[in-house]
Amino acid sequence: MSEHPPGGTHGAHRALLRRNTQRRHLRYYLHAAHASVLRSARFPLAWGRERLLLIGTALLLLILTVAVIPGWASVLRLDAAVPPLHALPLAVPPLPAGANDAAPPPAQWHEVAVQPGQTLSQVFVSQGLTPSDLQRALDADGGQSNLAHIKPGEQFGFLIGPQGELQALRFDRDEATRVTLDFHGTTATASVLKRALQRVTHVAHGVIEGSLFGAGNKAGLSNATVFELAKVFGYDIDFAQDLRAGDRFTVVYDAVYRDGRFLRAGRVLAAEFVNNGKRYTAFRYEPADGTASYYDEDGRPLRKSFLRTPVDFTRISSYFAAARMNPVLHIVRPHDGVDYAAPSGTPIFAAGDGVIRYHGWENGYGNFIVIQHNRDISTAYGHMSRFARGLHVGSRVRQGEVIGYVGMTGIATGPHLHYEFRVDGKARNPLTVTLPKPEPLPRTQLLAFKRVITPMLAQLQQADGGSRLATAK
Repeated sequence: MSEHPPGGTHGAHRALLRRNTQRRHLRYYLHAAHASVLRSARFPLAWGRERLLLIGTALLLLILTVAVIPGWASVLRLDAAVPPLHALPLAVPPLPAGANDAAPPPAQWHEVAVQPGQTLSQVFVSQGLTPSDLQRALDADGGQSNLAHIKPGEQFGFLIGPQGELQALRFDRDEATRVTLDFHGTTATASVLKRALQRVTHVAHGVIEGSLFGAGNKAGLSNATVFELAKVFGYDIDFAQDLRAGDRFTVVYDAVYRDGRFLRAGRVLAAEFVNNGKRYTAFRYEPADGTASYYDEDGRPLRKSFLRTPVDFTRISSYFAAARMNPVLHIVRPHDGVDYAAPSGTPIFAAGDGVIRYHGWENGYGNFIVIQHNRDISTAYGHMSRFARGLHVGSRVRQGEVIGYVGMTGIATGPHLHYEFRVDGKARNPLTVTLPKPEPLPRTQLLAFKRVITPMLAQLQQADGGSRLATAK
């Protein structure tokens, strides 16, 4: 059986070539026989080439990495060393003369409110100013602002220089006019600023449980507005004795604002008062003659021929009576009027238009005035502390005009007004006497009046529904 080399025909051919090659290069193989044996034993020829290829590729990648990455790093790296900057001298223009001088701080206005009993001279002294400064201000104003008769609460602004000199003075000549006086040495200039006033309408509703002022304050009304409300209905309601718990009122009024800030209470525009179940209304209206007054919703003036009470009082200290024990003489005698207790100095008003028939001292009554209103009716006022200036027998007075002030002259135990209402010379009870009704607006004006009061009447009705309820205890 013939023996064939592994691999068949091709294997035999390769073996033959290998033997021929070895014979031709026998000397080389003998010289490297030991290395050849090792290589053939440990690393076959085919695997040696693959390993060389892998090793070469790895070396190539390593070379590329070492060569390329430092280049990118140098690109991305921010140089820590900044090249030095070089300053070049430039010519700067010189500053204007005096620019280097330190500017003085601007002067500040100092506002001062006048205190009760304080005079303008005292206000100036409080600011470290002299009488000559005051005289300069009076001369500069020229008497237009009545600075000699200032009132508590008025504001004055002073601008005083670093040496204590008066530089400027500002004040309100009236609600809508501000005056500024600027002083320059011995001269002064005045500037006038007109300031706009705004009137804002408000509605308030209250219920009486204690006093009218208590309920009014709870409803947000100022004392001035409550006084005005009492005056409006003063012809029909005696607020000293007619008020009842549960009486209610609704008021449409305005307030005056300046520069967006509340300045003062304004006018009563419309009002409703329910007293002891009876409803009274009042609407401010200016007819064709330009005289504003109050009317009920039927157009009849609320202003009667006579005031029911001619003084703002705290209480009735003595009523009209045919027989009364006199608290000083301790004898029984008629009391022909009503005594209204009030602080000394409270103004007393004329109950109606008329002429002063008596003006002087009367035994028992002290300082005494009698006003004749018409042929039949006269009124008398006693115990005054003093009379109003300029009045005498024969002086004509208007309803509501101040004729004197409450006191306790004559026979009196305390300050009060003794008030009498006389018809044909006979005393009548001022609280119950029937007063004549005034005539309503003419028919030609009544339609215009109705158009004016319609929106205010709607406001009263809406508020009376309980939109603003206030109680006073």
